[in-house]
Amino acid sequence: MGYDISYHPISEKQIETWYFDLLQNPEKLEEISTFHQLEDFYKTKYQDTLNAGRETGKNDYFDKTHGFFIAVVQGFFEKYFYVRGGALSFSQNEHLSVYYKRWEEFIQPEFLTNTIENRLVENYCSGVFIPAEKTAQLWIDYHHNPAIRAELDTLFSENRISIFLDALQYAKERNLGLLEATEVVEPQPFDLNESKSYSNLFNCDKAGLLLYQATALKQIQDIAQRSGLPENEALPNVKTDTIHVQPEKPETTENFPNSKKRNFWNRLFGKD
Repeated sequence: MGYDISYHPISEKQIETWYFDLLQNPEKLEEISTFHQLEDFYKTKYQDTLNAGRETGKNDYFDKTHGFFIAVVQGFFEKYFYVRGGALSFSQNEHLSVYYKRWEEFIQPEFLTNTIENRLVENYCSGVFIPAEKTAQLWIDYHHNPAIRAELDTLFSENRISIFLDALQYAKERNLGLLEATEVVEPQPFDLNESKSYSNLFNCDKAGLLLYQATALKQIQDIAQRSGLPENEALPNVKTDTIHVQPEKPETTENFPNSKKRNFWNRLFGKD
């Protein structure tokens, strides 16, 4: 369970209005930010995210640029949901693919890049997108199709299915789609106040964060018991790391952003 997965309720119209339209019409940022009452701090993060989007090139992964940025932008406006380590992209079950919509099916061609996976391929990446009509269908099928239920229960084991179903229901009730992403939010389970989000952390549903915290603390308790250590001695020695995985097509990495663009990415996401 090495990925920090999040699910972002968003419609295709919102993707266009909040992201792609602003790439072409940056002057609309102030209007949208004012209408949605974005605080200056988040308006600045929004602006930086759009600037990064404008620098995306044809040789970039769509999923690691535009797709990821859309998930970040969604979190400035709307609630999103965190699930540690559970993702639809991890499933090999072809029956789930009927619920997804590919970027190529609804994004303007000028924004599409040469490499689009339509699933998670690495950290800081978008995954599958479920359109609004399919969020409702997947909700129904989970409750009435034993095969779908079994697959989702396996993907979102250890009580994580309740978080995914909350995200699905939230999207269904508002006629929204659901976009999967990774590392939009990076919780620190032993001190949630130290958690990071490249979007608005306050819009992240707390249930998934608290479940991750409870699971992590239980693992520490188990380790301490097996080692014969008091729990208060084991916890300070715990080190948490983010696991970075190379994409499946490493030959394209040489075409990733140049040094100027990497510096911008570092500024945006606070990376060394």
